[in-house]
Amino acid sequence: MAVPRSPWRRLHAAAARVPLLVDAALGLALATFGLVVAVAGPPGEAPAGLDGPAVLAAVLTATAVTLRGRWPAAGIVVLTLVAVVLLATGGEQPILIAALFFSFYTYAGTATRRALGWTTGGVSAVLYVASVLWGGGQWWSPQSIGVVAWIGMAAAIGDAIRSRRAYIAEVEHRADRAEATREQEAQRRVAEERLRIARELHDVMAHHIAVIKVQASGAKHILHHRPEQVGPALDHISRASDAVLTEIAAVLGLLRGTADATDPDGDATEPTRGLARLAGLLDDLAASGLRVDHRQIGAARPLPAVVDLAAYRIVQEALTNAQKYGDRTAELTLAYDDDGVTLTVTNRIRGDAPRTGSSLGLIGMRERALAAGGTVTAAPSTPNVFTVRAILPTTTKVPT
Repeated sequence: MAVPRSPWRRLHAAAARVPLLVDAALGLALATFGLVVAVAGPPGEAPAGLDGPAVLAAVLTATAVTLRGRWPAAGIVVLTLVAVVLLATGGEQPILIAALFFSFYTYAGTATRRALGWTTGGVSAVLYVASVLWGGGQWWSPQSIGVVAWIGMAAAIGDAIRSRRAYIAEVEHRADRAEATREQEAQRRVAEERLRIARELHDVMAHHIAVIKVQASGAKHILHHRPEQVGPALDHISRASDAVLTEIAAVLGLLRGTADATDPDGDATEPTRGLARLAGLLDDLAASGLRVDHRQIGAARPLPAVVDLAAYRIVQEALTNAQKYGDRTAELTLAYDDDGVTLTVTNRIRGDAPRTGSSLGLIGMRERALAAGGTVTAAPSTPNVFTVRAILPTTTKVPT
């Protein structure tokens, strides 16, 4: 809901839209006032009537104030020269000092401080000397010093307003830049979160769907020859389906910002997967026909969450690929040392294995290793052997 503005603010906004008209009205008002004062004459004396200097001062005042927004410096020069000439000829017109006040105010908002200082000092000195010499004032009289005071005050007010506007503009610029930076940071975080969730979904789907495919193919093959073995295969398909649905629900729960209500120790920011559940993964793969020779070097120890999850997912992806493209055997070596953990998965490549993958699994492994501050290589070590090797440190800072 818009906040209602005060009448003064509405008037100021309206005036800002037609500055020339406002200046013309102000100049006309000052010129009229000057003519009225000239006609009325000094207090206690008979009206003097209009004369040439009064008319000239009124015209110059109206013109200079009206055009001060476009040519403030030219107005200052003309008003100063005319004021000096009128003082020298005995036709002093105070209205010119009022016109100089508004011209200096406008000039201070556009000129540099160096130029403003020189202009203010020069005009003040000229009018001060002229006032002392021809205006009938003394060196320390209020009349002479008042001219300098009015010009200095106009320049000071204009410079203060200019500084305030520059400060507000800088604050608004910084606020806009901060807002743009926050928006970019939010977009970056959204992109990273989407990538992380996509990686999780790929790892979950790729492994379990591969297991389901192997079991379904096996069940179809033995259906007519060994029907008694179809039941266990279908049971394994059912368990794999339940597992993939559970993990997908966990990942989708991250999108909703809720943890799994059935897991009191669940983490609402990361699926609960780690090397502690490696035995279950190997059992699932063994049930689907992949024989894994698992070796461990060094004593297992708790790992940082990001390293633990990365290690599990890299092993899962590597063994899933071994199941799809290998000869149903693989070797897994986990080596723990003081600096972290090293994972090595090797498998022989079948000559007839299809090459229909999208390579997203290999990309995901590299991204997980990088997120954990480590590295991963995945390439054939010999023409018929594919090796995945991941080094995941626990003593280095994880990149952000």
